[in-house]
Amino acid sequence: MGHLRSFVPWIAVAVLTGTVDLRWAALTGLVLAVVLVVAQRRAGRGWDAQVIEAGAVLFLAAYTCAAFAAPHSAFLAHYGPPLSSLWLAATAWGSLVLGRPFTLGIARTQAPEHLWQSPLFLRINRVITTVWAAAFTLSGVGGVLLRHYRPEAGAARTLLTVATFALPLVFTARYPAFARARHAAVAGAAAAR
Repeated sequence: MGHLRSFVPWIAVAVLTGTVDLRWAALTGLVLAVVLVVAQRRAGRGWDAQVIEAGAVLFLAAYTCAAFAAPHSAFLAHYGPPLSSLWLAATAWGSLVLGRPFTLGIARTQAPEHLWQSPLFLRINRVITTVWAAAFTLSGVGGVLLRHYRPEAGAARTLLTVATFALPLVFTARYPAFARARHAAVAGAAAAR
């Protein structure tokens, strides 16, 4: 559930947007992001395991400033949620380009150190990060398109947001076991030859 904790500030903003004033929704997300980073740093968690959380602080700080500077901005109210998804997409794709998938730091907090440099461990994290990056991209682009062409389609936006969060979450939980089993089967078949 470490993955879910990383998204609490984003979820809070998504839930509060439209329910309370945008300024307070953004500020609540920013405060939660800062509290999360500080608590995890105090617990000894490294920056590599807080890529999403640190990204939340950066994005939500800018978003909060924009919301207070233009509290009645239709652009922020309508495009803020898909922009946050696109920020997450850029963060995830960027971590892959840099060769440091954002899931790697999180996975290292849950796996024995002797596995951290194994090709299988690294490949699993590249695949999981790619799935998250694709989901964030789909959520962001889909959200922008829905907002632009179907602004009344709130249910479709909600469904898109839930699907592009839930599916990668399930994939993250299940894929490592699948990949390890597949790797073991291939290795067993090669050893039998």
